[in-house]
Amino acid sequence: MDISMLLEYGWVLFVLILLEGLLAADNALVLAIMVKHLPEAERKRALFYGLAGAFVFRFGSLFVISFLVDVWQVQAIGALYLLFIALNHILRKLYFNKLKDKNEAEKEKKKSGFWFTVFKVELADIAFAVDSILAAVALAITLPNTNLPKIGGMDGGKFLVIFTGGLIGLIIMRFAANYFVSLLHSRPGLEIAAFTIVGWVGVKLVVLTLGHPDVGVISYDFAHSLEWKLTFYFVLIGIAVAGWFLSNDRKPIENN
Repeated sequence: MDISMLLEYGWVLFVLILLEGLLAADNALVLAIMVKHLPEAERKRALFYGLAGAFVFRFGSLFVISFLVDVWQVQAIGALYLLFIALNHILRKLYFNKLKDKNEAEKEKKKSGFWFTVFKVELADIAFAVDSILAAVALAITLPNTNLPKIGGMDGGKFLVIFTGGLIGLIIMRFAANYFVSLLHSRPGLEIAAFTIVGWVGVKLVVLTLGHPDVGVISYDFAHSLEWKLTFYFVLIGIAVAGWFLSNDRKPIENN
């Protein structure tokens, strides 16, 4: 692997880690709410079982996706899904928080037992895994192929970058979530920026779909060109910077 390819892979992995970190913080908040009614010992067990299930699902689904990643219909569905979750989250965040707060007290009254809570955590983790895997695949699919043997139906280098980013995301969700939660509290615009990036990754997958040889709406060469890659990452960095500087600078949460 030459130095330019190594730098490109390293950059994509760096972007994946940052995106996984921000998404993991938002996911960790959801999971914390789901298990907060349990005793502390059971709370930790529920989160552990949920994350263990998410790891198995993440690896298995990535292996399956590796065989389907070049199918344009799969790319199109993935693009629409990423755009949907991005718009859905941003709209709910901006407009529907008050309605959510009004219903919070009623939801709080409905407590779940340990194993049903574990089941809900599993479902939430699976949903989070689908989001992050699709985003990671969209980021890595245009990377150049390596000399590594294929894993599943995907180039070994691309598979390892996606899997490493996802694994680090799970580790962040488990061990470093408090830092990212504090960061999102002090810079709340980063949460919207993270999901805007998810939507922008969806746009990247749209371009890839339209440039697929079996679709041919735009040029295949453009969809894989250096110019488009530079444009994509320039906009991505711009979204992240805007999310940081346009956020209200709140006092960070003090961890107990």
